[in-house]
Amino acid sequence: MKVTILGCGGSAGVPMLGGRDGSQTGIWGHCNPDNPKNRRTRSSIVIEGEGGFRLLVDSGPDFRSQMLNCGLSHIDAVLYTHPHSDHIAGLDDLRAINRVIDRPLPLLASQSTLEELRQRFAYAFAPWKGPDFYRPVFDEQVVAAGQSVTFPGLEGRIFEQQHGRITSLGLRFMKFAYSTDVETLSDEALELLDGVGTWVVDCFQYEPHPAHAWLERVLEWRTKIRAGRTILTHMGTDMDYDILCKTLPPDVRPAYDGMVLEF
Repeated sequence: MKVTILGCGGSAGVPMLGGRDGSQTGIWGHCNPDNPKNRRTRSSIVIEGEGGFRLLVDSGPDFRSQMLNCGLSHIDAVLYTHPHSDHIAGLDDLRAINRVIDRPLPLLASQSTLEELRQRFAYAFAPWKGPDFYRPVFDEQVVAAGQSVTFPGLEGRIFEQQHGRITSLGLRFMKFAYSTDVETLSDEALELLDGVGTWVVDCFQYEPHPAHAWLERVLEWRTKIRAGRTILTHMGTDMDYDILCKTLPPDVRPAYDGMVLEF
């Protein structure tokens, strides 16, 4: 099993367009611009099973360049965690994937996320007559918290997360779990995460945030669930890679775009 971190940045990425003060320096915040691992695109991953089946989790606005940068030519299914633009805006680029695999692409999402996808990308969900993939074409599947999902070489469970005023989906596949865009985890979610070997988790900044986990909360969660390894993602401009590596416990590391985790 292999996981590729396509992107590990927050909704604005790093550097952040315009910065916080409109200055060229402000676009990087506290991140050192000389370290390429601080250059972060929007958060997304690809999970690859033992037999080579690839599950994409979210397709943000950087999806096309992420796949090219990581040397990935195709995926076999896509799961959307929630309908915010930084996680779905690259949906149109999935038509290229349709052409590569020459079939509709399985698309998994909650009912509410699927409804919003249909509104924002109505053309992509129109009846398909084939054979040309001039637009994205999907085989839609509704998933919900507590549900099991199975693909060739991959077996997992879906759980619900609180993300500010909405909920998002987290997932666990065997010894790996992914929790992007989360600020509160229920007892049920923490129980499902218990004993996870590698957990990639939202950690937007050092200070508390109303919609995203922050460092102190992530460290508390990681102790509670007895995670073997914790990888921080969805990081903003406060989170300098080298400073994090120097100050975090050895079992907690920041992600970087293109990072590959193998199990």
